[in-house]
Formats: sequence, C-alpha cells, structure tokens
Amino acid sequence: MTEAFDTEDLDIDTLWEEFHRAVNMNSAELRSFLLADASHEEGFPPDPDMGIDELGRGVLHVLNKRKHDLTNEDVEVMRQIVDFVGTMGDKTDDDSRRVLMLVGHDPLKG
Repeated sequence: MTEAFDTEDLDIDTLWEEFHRAVNMNSAELRSFLLADASHEEGFPPDPDMGIDELGRGVLHVLNKRKHDLTNEDVEVMRQIVDFVGTMGDKTDDDSRRVLMLVGHDPLKG
C-alpha cells in the first residue's frame, strides 16, 4: 500500500501550483497524446501499460487526484515535472515539443 505524503515536510501548496503551471494539458489531452505516441507504427505493445511513458503515467495519476490525497511517489513525480519543464523551457521544435508533451506540457499552448 502506498503511504500518504506528510505535508509538514514540504510546502505542498507551492509545489501543487508549480506542477499545475508546468502541466498545461488536461488529463484527457495527455492520455490521448500518450496513447497515440505509444502506438507508433507497429500498434500497441502487449503489456498492460501499453508502452506509455512511465513519467507521463505518473502525471496522469497526479492529475486525477486531490491535493490532500497525494502520496510520496506523487510528490516525487511533481518535483521531477517542475524541474524538467523548467530546464527544457518552451522549446517548440518537433522533438523537444514531443518530449515535453510526454509529461503534459505543450509549449504551444498559451
């Protein structure tokens, strides 16, 4: 069983806001993109995760939660996303945009 996150260890409100600024795709948009990306040309692989990027799955998981339901794993995903998107910036070339969209950030969204 996954342990709930102890909010006394971190300013969870700030991280929550930063995460939702970095992730500018909603869960339906991200899910559709991840499924399309995972399908490639050969179709979906037989595994249960359907070839979807692990960090992208983590983002989807967090997007479907309320702040007070976060686990330690969720907080780690949120930290990784905030750092990653901050490092990548809003690069719009095809490869960079695809990588950013795998974690829910579309640099072309205003």
